[in-house]
Amino acid sequence: QVQLVESGGGLVQAGGSLRLSCATSQRTFSAYDMAWFRQTPGKERVFVATVGRSGGSAYYSDSVKGRFTVSRDNAKNTLYLQMNSLKPEDTAVYHCAARFGVTRDPTLYDYWGQGTQVTVSS
Repeated sequence: QVQLVESGGGLVQAGGSLRLSCATSQRTFSAYDMAWFRQTPGKERVFVATVGRSGGSAYYSDSVKGRFTVSRDNAKNTLYLQMNSLKPEDTAVYHCAARFGVTRDPTLYDYWGQGTQVTVSS
């Protein structure tokens, strides 16, 4: 069982920045491919970004490409999402997820964090 804990969410004005973290005590963190998804009330989780086990192979949704950067520190067992130039439409609960293999399909992820709320005011 992989336990994931997100942090770093909050309220920010449009144009601002936030850095989300996703930490685990799992020593095999480096064996997992990781991703960020976001969810708004009444809607399904939507892919944001994914990163491979070594930190390479990063992919982004078109809506965040050029503004968000996904990274990981395997020595600290932590995944990050740097979010710049935030827009009101980025408001959502952001979840990290882990699995073996890179994919944008949320139904294929085995482990999820509880999420952290990001609210962007106009």
